Amino acid sequence: MITELQLENWKSYEKSSLQIDPLTIIIGTNASGKSNALDAFVLLNRIASGAMLTTALQGDGALPPMRGGVDWAAQKPGTKFSVGATCRADELTIYEYRIECRVSDNRCDVISEQLFRKKYRANKLGKRSDFIAGKMRLFRTDPCTDEAPNIVARLYNEKNGAPRTLGRSHAVLFQLVGQKLRQEIQDGVTEVIASLKEIFLLDPIPSHMRAYSPLADKLDSDAKNIAGVIAALPDNKQKDIEYALTKYATKLPERDIHRVYAETVGKFKSDAMLYCEEDWLKSGELHTIDARGMSDGTLRFLAILTALLTRPKGSLLVIEEIDNGLHPSRASMLLDMLKTIGMQRGVDILATTHNPALLDAMGTEMVPFITVAYRDRKTGHSALILLEDIKELPKLLAQGTVGRLSSKGLIEKSLQRSFNFEELSEPDNV
Repeated sequence: MITELQLENWKSYEKSSLQIDPLTIIIGTNASGKSNALDAFVLLNRIASGAMLTTALQGDGALPPMRGGVDWAAQKPGTKFSVGATCRADELTIYEYRIECRVSDNRCDVISEQLFRKKYRANKLGKRSDFIAGKMRLFRTDPCTDEAPNIVARLYNEKNGAPRTLGRSHAVLFQLVGQKLRQEIQDGVTEVIASLKEIFLLDPIPSHMRAYSPLADKLDSDAKNIAGVIAALPDNKQKDIEYALTKYATKLPERDIHRVYAETVGKFKSDAMLYCEEDWLKSGELHTIDARGMSDGTLRFLAILTALLTRPKGSLLVIEEIDNGLHPSRASMLLDMLKTIGMQRGVDILATTHNPALLDAMGTEMVPFITVAYRDRKTGHSALILLEDIKELPKLLAQGTVGRLSSKGLIEKSLQRSFNFEELSEPDNV
């Protein structure tokens, strides 16, 4: 399970990190760097799944291009960037992975890569203490020239590291999969690969969700096959998910939704459609509509809920603009759904939002799980900071709720050197 993301010279970031909790919310103004941080998760997922570094950025027939492609992966005017992740294997063991790349001539190649294992001592309660019992560098790479076609990885052997010559177009981490390795290295590679492969960026596109979809075992990133995923489940699992979809969907409209379900269609029963039974006139007569007649907000909501209900335990669900299309009055319900189902299923959620209603619904008890993306006024670089680490937070909260502070841009102002508390006292109508 991923617990931290590290960025260096990645897109608009110079150097920053992001803590991952069971529910993590990123806020910030437009162009603050929120999407750039999420793109790093996409990169890590793709390279762990076997994509060439260039393809992970540029895309190909199977993968859509990442925003900016190869040209904008490294912070300008530089040509190098690094991304890393910390993964927790168990209560006492974590792995720290980092890959550094160089972009040039529309290519991206590895220039260094490493994987560490840290083991901590347990305290009297059996929980992890702050004391590190041991640290092991499972592999590192030797320096190489820009023109070198290969890179030498040094695998842990209690000495100087056993050399292994590998290509530079793929991540070393992925190239070690399936090779004969010491057990410590094998365990680390397996754990990190599994964690990175279970990153899922969900960007529901309602217009894609309205068509019939083939049966499938995994939800697509745009949720176009939501009906096919639900209909392909075993009967008991399908009933459980449809019950949950109905339970939360009934809280969306002003009138009654009686059932949300998916059903196979056609002679060969290889495709499916999403349906909803409604009673808008309170007549007792149910009206069935399919996805073609559902609102954008309802479809996005159902996609998020389906992803939560179908992702494997230990995965990270990443959602940009999580409340897009959802009425502000439903913010508390959305938050309750995320926390309840995420905890029940062991799925971590990372989401961005601009919605003051959602931030207010979180309350002060969730302040430790809100991260602010902002631009450094002096350098122009993006940076990430926990809301609770902002020095002036107590004075800010004295002026209003987190939602109000965010909507007025007061949090971002507090992070600039010209911060003036007199500005916080301006009347709402100024």
